Amino acid sequence: AMAARARPTTRWMARGVRRWMCTSERPPTSTERRLGPPARIITRFLDGAGTEQLGQPMDNPYGEFIPLSNPFETKEGSVESRVIGEPLVKMAKLLSPVPNIPAVVCCGLNYRKHAEEVSLPIPERPTLFSKSPSAVQNPYDPIVLPKSARDEVDYEGELAVVIGKKCKDISPEEASDYILGYTIANDITARRWQGKKGGGQWFKSKSFDTFLPLGPSITAAWAIDVSDLALKTTLNGEVVQESRTSDMIFDIPTIVSYCSTDTTLLPGTVILTGTPEGVGFVRDPPLYLKAGDRVEVEIEGIGKLVNMVACTKYRS
Repeated sequence: AMAARARPTTRWMARGVRRWMCTSERPPTSTERRLGPPARIITRFLDGAGTEQLGQPMDNPYGEFIPLSNPFETKEGSVESRVIGEPLVKMAKLLSPVPNIPAVVCCGLNYRKHAEEVSLPIPERPTLFSKSPSAVQNPYDPIVLPKSARDEVDYEGELAVVIGKKCKDISPEEASDYILGYTIANDITARRWQGKKGGGQWFKSKSFDTFLPLGPSITAAWAIDVSDLALKTTLNGEVVQESRTSDMIFDIPTIVSYCSTDTTLLPGTVILTGTPEGVGFVRDPPLYLKAGDRVEVEIEGIGKLVNMVACTKYRS
Protein backbone atom coordinates (compact mmCIF):
# COMPACT_ATOMS: atom_id res chain seq x y z
CA ALA A 1 0.00 0.00 0.00
CA MET A 2 1.17 3.48 -0.76
CA ALA A 3 1.01 5.98 2.09
CA ALA A 4 -0.33 9.49 1.42
CA ARG A 5 2.25 12.21 1.13
CA ALA A 6 2.69 14.56 4.06
CA ARG A 7 0.59 17.68 3.53
CA PRO A 8 2.64 20.85 2.97
CA THR A 9 1.66 23.48 5.54
CA THR A 10 1.91 27.21 5.03
CA ARG A 11 -0.09 30.29 5.97
CA TRP A 12 -0.50 32.17 2.73
CA MET A 13 -2.25 35.45 1.91
CA ALA A 14 -2.96 37.04 -1.49
CA ARG A 15 -4.42 40.49 -2.27
CA GLY A 16 -5.95 40.72 1.15
CA VAL A 17 -8.12 37.63 0.60
CA ARG A 18 -7.28 34.48 2.55
CA ARG A 19 -6.68 31.77 -0.04
CA TRP A 20 -5.33 29.03 2.15
CA MET A 21 -5.00 28.63 5.90
CA CYS A 22 -2.78 26.23 7.77
CA THR A 23 0.05 26.52 10.23
CA SER A 24 3.79 26.05 9.99
CA GLU A 25 6.86 26.57 12.14
CA ARG A 26 8.95 27.55 9.12
CA PRO A 27 8.70 30.55 6.79
CA PRO A 28 7.33 29.94 3.27
CA THR A 29 9.79 29.00 0.54
CA SER A 30 10.43 31.32 -2.40
CA THR A 31 8.21 29.10 -4.59
CA GLU A 32 5.40 29.29 -2.03
CA ARG A 33 5.74 33.10 -1.87
CA ARG A 34 5.43 33.27 -5.64
CA LEU A 35 2.68 30.70 -6.24
CA GLY A 36 1.17 29.69 -2.93
CA PRO A 37 0.73 26.18 -1.51
CA PRO A 38 -0.11 22.99 -3.43
CA ALA A 39 -3.76 22.41 -4.22
CA ARG A 40 -5.63 19.48 -2.73
CA ILE A 41 -8.35 19.43 -5.42
CA ILE A 42 -7.63 20.25 -9.08
CA THR A 43 -10.69 21.00 -11.22
CA ARG A 44 -10.66 21.88 -14.92
CA PHE A 45 -13.53 23.98 -16.25
CA LEU A 46 -14.66 26.79 -18.53
CA ASP A 47 -15.42 30.17 -17.00
CA GLY A 48 -18.21 32.48 -18.13
CA ALA A 49 -16.09 33.81 -21.00
CA GLY A 50 -15.38 30.31 -22.30
CA THR A 51 -11.77 30.35 -21.11
CA GLU A 52 -10.31 27.09 -19.83
CA GLN A 53 -9.27 27.27 -16.17
CA LEU A 54 -7.72 25.07 -13.49
CA GLY A 55 -9.03 25.83 -10.02
CA GLN A 56 -9.58 24.58 -6.50
CA PRO A 57 -13.14 24.92 -5.18
CA MET A 58 -13.60 27.44 -2.40
CA ASP A 59 -15.65 26.63 0.67
CA ASN A 60 -18.30 29.26 0.01
CA PRO A 61 -21.88 29.29 -1.34
CA TYR A 62 -20.97 31.09 -4.59
CA GLY A 63 -19.42 28.22 -6.54
CA GLU A 64 -16.11 30.04 -6.82
CA PHE A 65 -12.67 28.60 -7.57
CA ILE A 66 -9.21 29.87 -6.81
CA PRO A 67 -6.96 29.66 -9.90
CA LEU A 68 -4.16 27.07 -9.99
CA SER A 69 -0.93 26.65 -11.93
CA ASN A 70 -0.89 24.10 -14.75
CA PRO A 71 1.25 21.09 -13.75
CA PHE A 72 1.37 19.92 -17.38
CA GLU A 73 2.73 23.09 -18.99
CA THR A 74 6.36 21.85 -19.18
CA LYS A 75 7.75 18.74 -20.86
CA GLU A 76 8.93 17.35 -17.53
CA GLY A 77 5.69 18.14 -15.72
CA SER A 78 5.08 18.49 -11.98
CA VAL A 79 3.42 16.54 -9.17
CA GLU A 80 1.90 19.73 -7.79
CA SER A 81 -0.61 22.32 -8.95
CA ARG A 82 -0.13 25.48 -6.90
CA VAL A 83 -2.42 28.32 -5.90
CA ILE A 84 -2.09 31.50 -7.96
CA GLY A 85 -3.05 34.63 -6.04
CA GLU A 86 -5.52 35.92 -8.59
CA PRO A 87 -9.22 36.87 -8.33
CA LEU A 88 -11.66 34.03 -7.78
CA VAL A 89 -13.48 32.67 -10.83
CA LYS A 90 -16.84 30.97 -11.35
CA MET A 91 -17.37 27.79 -13.32
CA ALA A 92 -19.69 27.72 -16.33
CA LYS A 93 -18.96 24.15 -17.48
CA LEU A 94 -17.09 21.27 -15.85
CA LEU A 95 -14.46 19.55 -18.03
CA SER A 96 -12.55 16.29 -17.69
CA PRO A 97 -9.66 17.13 -15.33
CA VAL A 98 -6.62 16.38 -17.55
CA PRO A 99 -5.97 18.50 -20.68
CA ASN A 100 -4.27 17.05 -23.77
CA ILE A 101 -3.87 13.49 -22.45
CA PRO A 102 -0.89 11.88 -24.23
CA ALA A 103 -1.85 8.28 -23.45
CA VAL A 104 -4.42 6.18 -21.59
CA VAL A 105 -3.01 2.93 -20.19
CA CYS A 106 -5.39 0.43 -18.60
CA CYS A 107 -4.87 -2.50 -16.26
CA GLY A 108 -7.40 -5.28 -16.82
CA LEU A 109 -8.47 -8.06 -14.49
CA ASN A 110 -7.05 -6.34 -11.41
CA TYR A 111 -9.71 -7.12 -8.77
CA ARG A 112 -9.81 -10.60 -7.27
CA LYS A 113 -13.60 -10.86 -7.18
CA HIS A 114 -13.86 -9.62 -10.76
CA ALA A 115 -11.45 -12.36 -11.87
CA GLU A 116 -13.70 -14.85 -10.08
CA GLU A 117 -16.91 -13.62 -11.73
CA VAL A 118 -15.42 -13.93 -15.24
CA SER A 119 -13.88 -17.34 -14.35
CA LEU A 120 -10.30 -16.35 -15.19
CA PRO A 121 -7.15 -17.15 -13.19
CA ILE A 122 -5.38 -14.48 -11.15
CA PRO A 123 -2.78 -12.95 -13.52
CA GLU A 124 0.91 -13.19 -12.64
CA ARG A 125 1.61 -9.74 -14.12
CA PRO A 126 -0.57 -6.69 -14.82
CA THR A 127 -2.66 -7.14 -17.97
CA LEU A 128 -2.25 -3.90 -19.93
CA PHE A 129 -4.19 -2.44 -22.84
CA SER A 130 -4.91 1.08 -24.07
CA LYS A 131 -7.78 3.39 -24.90
CA SER A 132 -7.66 6.29 -27.32
CA PRO A 133 -7.39 9.69 -25.56
CA SER A 134 -10.08 10.87 -28.00
CA ALA A 135 -12.57 8.68 -26.08
CA VAL A 136 -12.43 11.01 -23.04
CA GLN A 137 -15.76 12.54 -22.04
CA ASN A 138 -16.53 15.32 -19.56
CA PRO A 139 -18.52 14.72 -16.38
CA TYR A 140 -22.26 15.22 -16.98
CA ASP A 141 -21.85 14.99 -20.78
CA PRO A 142 -23.45 11.92 -22.41
CA ILE A 143 -21.99 8.51 -23.08
CA VAL A 144 -23.06 8.05 -26.70
CA LEU A 145 -24.01 4.55 -27.85
CA PRO A 146 -22.39 4.03 -31.29
CA LYS A 147 -24.61 2.81 -34.12
CA SER A 148 -22.25 -0.16 -34.63
CA ALA A 149 -22.50 -1.25 -30.98
CA ARG A 150 -25.84 -0.08 -29.68
CA ASP A 151 -26.92 -3.11 -27.65
CA GLU A 152 -23.66 -4.30 -26.08
CA VAL A 153 -22.25 -1.32 -24.15
CA ASP A 154 -21.14 -2.00 -20.57
CA TYR A 155 -19.96 0.12 -17.61
CA GLU A 156 -16.72 -0.31 -15.61
CA GLY A 157 -16.13 2.05 -12.68
CA GLU A 158 -12.44 2.55 -11.92
CA LEU A 159 -9.84 4.50 -9.96
CA ALA A 160 -7.53 6.40 -12.33
CA VAL A 161 -3.95 7.57 -11.72
CA VAL A 162 -2.73 10.84 -13.26
CA ILE A 163 1.02 11.01 -13.94
CA GLY A 164 2.47 14.41 -13.11
CA LYS A 165 6.17 14.05 -13.97
CA LYS A 166 7.84 12.39 -16.94
CA CYS A 167 9.26 9.03 -15.90
CA LYS A 168 10.74 5.77 -17.19
CA ASP A 169 11.97 2.57 -15.52
CA ILE A 170 10.90 3.59 -12.03
CA SER A 171 10.58 1.18 -9.11
CA PRO A 172 7.36 0.73 -7.11
CA GLU A 173 9.06 2.61 -4.26
CA GLU A 174 9.62 5.60 -6.57
CA ALA A 175 6.13 5.67 -8.07
CA SER A 176 4.66 8.22 -5.66
CA ASP A 177 7.31 10.74 -6.75
CA TYR A 178 5.70 10.89 -10.21
CA ILE A 179 1.96 10.80 -9.46
CA LEU A 180 0.06 14.08 -9.53
CA GLY A 181 -3.13 12.58 -8.13
CA TYR A 182 -6.20 10.42 -8.63
CA THR A 183 -9.53 10.77 -10.38
CA ILE A 184 -12.49 8.57 -11.40
CA ALA A 185 -12.96 6.82 -14.74
CA ASN A 186 -15.73 4.81 -16.37
CA ASP A 187 -14.09 2.36 -18.78
CA ILE A 188 -17.07 2.02 -21.14
CA THR A 189 -16.79 -1.11 -23.29
CA ALA A 190 -18.59 -2.58 -26.33
CA ARG A 191 -18.50 -6.27 -25.43
CA ARG A 192 -18.91 -7.87 -28.88
CA TRP A 193 -16.22 -5.58 -30.24
CA GLN A 194 -14.06 -6.76 -27.35
CA GLY A 195 -14.32 -10.26 -28.80
CA LYS A 196 -14.75 -11.34 -32.43
CA LYS A 197 -15.66 -7.91 -33.86
CA GLY A 198 -12.40 -6.47 -32.62
CA GLY A 199 -10.26 -9.34 -33.87
CA GLY A 200 -9.39 -10.40 -30.33
CA GLN A 201 -7.94 -6.98 -29.43
CA TRP A 202 -9.60 -4.69 -26.89
CA PHE A 203 -8.57 -1.28 -28.24
CA LYS A 204 -11.51 -0.66 -30.57
CA SER A 205 -14.11 -1.92 -28.11
CA LYS A 206 -13.00 0.66 -25.56
CA SER A 207 -12.12 3.62 -27.79
CA PHE A 208 -15.39 4.73 -29.34
CA ASP A 209 -16.04 8.44 -28.83
CA THR A 210 -17.25 9.27 -25.28
CA PHE A 211 -16.19 5.83 -23.96
CA LEU A 212 -13.96 7.31 -21.23
CA PRO A 213 -15.84 9.60 -18.86
CA LEU A 214 -13.24 11.10 -16.50
CA GLY A 215 -13.57 13.35 -13.45
CA PRO A 216 -14.96 15.25 -11.72
CA SER A 217 -11.56 16.49 -10.48
CA ILE A 218 -8.12 15.30 -9.40
CA THR A 219 -7.39 14.71 -5.73
CA ALA A 220 -3.70 15.40 -5.06
CA ALA A 221 -1.60 12.34 -4.28
CA TRP A 222 -0.26 13.91 -1.09
CA ALA A 223 -3.81 14.34 0.22
CA ILE A 224 -5.14 10.77 0.05
CA ASP A 225 -4.18 7.15 0.70
CA VAL A 226 -5.77 5.09 -2.08
CA SER A 227 -4.93 1.64 -0.74
CA ASP A 228 -8.39 0.95 0.75
CA LEU A 229 -11.09 3.22 -0.68
CA ALA A 230 -14.75 2.38 -1.24
CA LEU A 231 -15.76 2.26 -4.93
CA LYS A 232 -19.39 2.14 -6.07
CA THR A 233 -21.12 2.24 -9.45
CA THR A 234 -24.85 2.86 -9.71
CA LEU A 235 -27.12 2.56 -12.74
CA ASN A 236 -30.39 4.48 -12.52
CA GLY A 237 -29.98 4.57 -8.75
CA GLU A 238 -29.33 0.83 -8.35
CA VAL A 239 -25.92 -0.27 -7.05
CA VAL A 240 -24.29 -2.52 -9.66
CA GLN A 241 -20.67 -2.48 -8.45
CA GLU A 242 -19.48 -2.12 -4.85
CA SER A 243 -15.97 -2.94 -3.70
CA ARG A 244 -12.82 -1.52 -2.15
CA THR A 245 -9.46 -0.77 -3.74
CA SER A 246 -7.87 -3.18 -1.25
CA ASP A 247 -9.26 -5.99 -3.46
CA MET A 248 -6.78 -5.03 -6.20
CA ILE A 249 -4.40 -7.77 -7.26
CA PHE A 250 -1.64 -5.29 -8.14
CA ASP A 251 -1.38 -2.09 -6.10
CA ILE A 252 -0.84 1.37 -7.58
CA PRO A 253 2.97 1.51 -7.18
CA THR A 254 3.32 -1.88 -8.89
CA ILE A 255 1.08 -0.86 -11.80
CA VAL A 256 2.85 2.48 -12.36
CA SER A 257 6.28 0.83 -12.18
CA TYR A 258 5.23 -1.91 -14.60
CA CYS A 259 3.79 0.63 -17.06
CA SER A 260 7.11 2.53 -17.01
CA THR A 261 9.28 -0.49 -17.87
CA ASP A 262 11.36 0.62 -20.89
CA THR A 263 8.48 3.02 -21.59
CA THR A 264 8.31 6.78 -21.04
CA LEU A 265 5.20 7.98 -19.22
CA LEU A 266 4.58 11.61 -20.14
CA PRO A 267 2.93 14.20 -17.88
CA GLY A 268 -0.84 13.85 -18.14
CA THR A 269 -0.78 10.11 -18.84
CA VAL A 270 -3.85 8.48 -17.30
CA ILE A 271 -3.62 4.94 -15.92
CA LEU A 272 -6.85 3.03 -15.24
CA THR A 273 -6.39 0.49 -12.46
CA GLY A 274 -9.11 -2.07 -13.17
CA THR A 275 -12.78 -2.56 -12.36
CA PRO A 276 -14.35 -4.60 -9.53
CA GLU A 277 -17.03 -7.27 -9.80
CA GLY A 278 -20.55 -6.48 -10.97
CA VAL A 279 -20.07 -5.67 -14.67
CA GLY A 280 -23.12 -6.06 -16.87
CA PHE A 281 -22.14 -8.73 -19.37
CA VAL A 282 -21.71 -11.50 -16.74
CA ARG A 283 -25.21 -11.01 -15.34
CA ASP A 284 -28.16 -13.24 -16.20
CA PRO A 285 -29.70 -11.66 -18.16
CA PRO A 286 -26.88 -9.31 -19.25
CA LEU A 287 -27.27 -5.67 -18.23
CA TYR A 288 -26.24 -3.19 -20.91
CA LEU A 289 -26.53 0.58 -21.10
CA LYS A 290 -29.45 2.13 -22.98
CA ALA A 291 -30.45 5.64 -23.93
CA GLY A 292 -31.73 7.61 -20.95
CA ASP A 293 -29.72 5.69 -18.34
CA ARG A 294 -27.82 7.55 -15.62
CA VAL A 295 -24.47 6.09 -14.58
CA GLU A 296 -22.61 7.23 -11.45
CA VAL A 297 -19.19 6.09 -10.26
CA GLU A 298 -18.26 7.20 -6.74
CA ILE A 299 -14.92 6.72 -4.98
CA GLU A 300 -14.40 7.57 -1.33
CA GLY A 301 -12.39 10.76 -0.85
CA ILE A 302 -12.36 11.65 -4.56
CA GLY A 303 -15.95 12.35 -5.59
CA LYS A 304 -18.65 11.20 -7.98
CA LEU A 305 -18.56 10.92 -11.78
CA VAL A 306 -22.01 11.28 -13.35
CA ASN A 307 -23.03 10.73 -16.99
CA MET A 308 -26.24 10.11 -18.89
CA VAL A 309 -26.46 7.72 -21.84
CA ALA A 310 -27.60 8.78 -25.32
CA CYS A 311 -27.83 7.28 -28.82
CA THR A 312 -25.80 8.38 -31.85
CA LYS A 313 -27.78 10.65 -34.16
CA TYR A 314 -27.35 9.60 -37.78
CA ARG A 315 -29.30 9.47 -41.02
CA SER A 316 -31.01 6.19 -41.84
